[in-house]
Amino acid sequence: MSVGILIITHNRIGEDLLQTASKLFEPLPMTAKALAVHMNCDTEIMQEQAEQLRDELDSGDGVLVLTDIFGSTPSNIASTLLAYENTHMVSGVSLPMLVRIFNYAPLTLGPLAEKAVSGGHDGIVHCTLPGDCHA
Repeated sequence: MSVGILIITHNRIGEDLLQTASKLFEPLPMTAKALAVHMNCDTEIMQEQAEQLRDELDSGDGVLVLTDIFGSTPSNIASTLLAYENTHMVSGVSLPMLVRIFNYAPLTLGPLAEKAVSGGHDGIVHCTLPGDCHA
């Protein structure tokens, strides 16, 4: 068993990130799914879909829910899943975050969530000239 990954984002952002990560890790080292929340969606229906996906992904080790912008509709839907046992949420999902998560797939839920945050943070680099880059 392993932690399941649920990505809840605006439009197809999560689906595109997951598809890209799937090309880097063939096959993915853990089960992951994405839920696209569109601007004019029915949030109650999206909430039901999120709960269903969360249940499908939980094989006993919990679910890490990733979302794009904290406080947005996808984030608000994701945060309601925290009522379930063994569910953590991290916002600011990015490809570096997903890569870090998949590289540390054997970790338990809490440490994996910490790796997600560090992967997102470490993936941000500021460059002013070639070779002059810093976090």
